[in-house]
Amino acid sequence: MSATLAPLDETITIAELTRDPYPIYRRLRGEAPVLRVKSVGRTFLTKAADTKYVKDNAALFSSDDPNTPMKRAFLAHTLMRKDHDEHRAERMAMMPALMPKTIESVWAPLYEKLAAAYLDQLPRGEVVDLFPALAGPLAARILAHAMGVPDASDADMQRWSQTLIDGAGNFGWTPGPFDATDIANAEMDKCIRANAERVRAEPDSSALSFMVNAKNPIPESQMIANVKIAIGGGINEPRDALLTILYGLLTNPDQLDAVRAGEKWRSAFEEGVRWVAPIQASSRLVMEDTEIRGFLIPKGDTVMTIQASANRDEDVFEDGENFNALREPNPHQAFGNGPHHCAGAHLSRRTVGAILLPMLFERFPNMTLVDPASVRWHGFGFRGPLNLPLLMQ
Repeated sequence: MSATLAPLDETITIAELTRDPYPIYRRLRGEAPVLRVKSVGRTFLTKAADTKYVKDNAALFSSDDPNTPMKRAFLAHTLMRKDHDEHRAERMAMMPALMPKTIESVWAPLYEKLAAAYLDQLPRGEVVDLFPALAGPLAARILAHAMGVPDASDADMQRWSQTLIDGAGNFGWTPGPFDATDIANAEMDKCIRANAERVRAEPDSSALSFMVNAKNPIPESQMIANVKIAIGGGINEPRDALLTILYGLLTNPDQLDAVRAGEKWRSAFEEGVRWVAPIQASSRLVMEDTEIRGFLIPKGDTVMTIQASANRDEDVFEDGENFNALREPNPHQAFGNGPHHCAGAHLSRRTVGAILLPMLFERFPNMTLVDPASVRWHGFGFRGPLNLPLLMQ
């Protein structure tokens, strides 16, 4: 191959990417869409066509990247890092719990009840931070039921989730986050094993129950890893999506009026996850020498698909840096694509998009974002607002 390696950047820091990656990604799309970033140890791909190409091509770009901190964080080789038949077997073991039929008959009615109960607790006429008061706990509660660990508290679920995220995103390999994941893993193992016994005796519609009671069950270690991966990714995504959508709507009152008038909640949901993708970036191991945009990507390299950037690519989205709740079509890549397309996408769309958003605005039709400038955004691998203070009225 006569192609040369992509240029190497030694200036971009993980701290910058965590604080606000979007100006960096905008610059890279224009100047260096294939770029080796020294601080992250990855080749960044910032254009939508390239991120999609990589995700769709599992034979050439493997999820089994041994250089990510995920295995160390989860103390398991999870399905997120598997390909082909092995990945399919583990994913399908839990999928009956996340199929549209199960969502409609079991999880949507339960979510409606749970959402109403959490909304009942919100004080009217006061300023409330919706991150700890609603978005985090409600995402934790429905996930605990859907996964089969309903006795895990909202606080534990959220702590486990954040601890796993911090560990899996610990690209600097510092010891602190892994000390915390070791403690969380021990707690989760105990909780999941106890619930496995429960659903063996009394099966239900949870992922754990489907896995435990399958004709040819996957190994127990992988059942536990599956539930952990759902806890690690299944709270922050709906939580951050909700907070981002609310921020977008409440800072664009004209759009909010149009969404309410036309019942365009689904459209608002899709735009929220496009505008600030809850999962911003994913790693893939390169299995053979290949080329992207004329640059050599050598076997053994790790590419990082930057969904956050792909979702604002000027080639695909007009005015992509701005939130537009009525944007259609909206071919974003927030849920990924290819074999690793997000397993919880249906659940998230149905619960946050179709149930919670309209319910929230029905209960609090005049709620306002007190000070948009006070909202703190954070995260490189995963991103969302850390707070959302609303006057509930």
